[in-house]
Amino acid sequence: MLGALSGFIGVAAGAFGAHALRMRLSADLLTVFETGARYQMYHALALVATAWASTRLPGALTTAAGWCFVAGTVLFSGSLYALALTGVRTLGAITPLGGVAFLAGWLCLALAAARRA
Repeated sequence: MLGALSGFIGVAAGAFGAHALRMRLSADLLTVFETGARYQMYHALALVATAWASTRLPGALTTAAGWCFVAGTVLFSGSLYALALTGVRTLGAITPLGGVAFLAGWLCLALAAARRA
């Protein structure tokens, strides 16, 4: 469910950026917004894949992977959306925390698969 909702929001954000923000944001801030939408879509798909994987690889690592992807989306994409819409560059300091959460999610998913092998 969270993967599907995140995908919905990612598509909506991408369309909003492409149509409503094109004339309102500078090119660099529009690129920041688009990066947030792109990574949200990647990780919405990762959440859907993790939900499927949880049926084949049940356990704490698979669950942790899903929550890391959720946290990463909120921190990474959310901070980029906020930075682009407000122009407050200090929000960019939050973005790497989301990146670390994404990395942790991928690592948890890999470890869950390795334990199954």
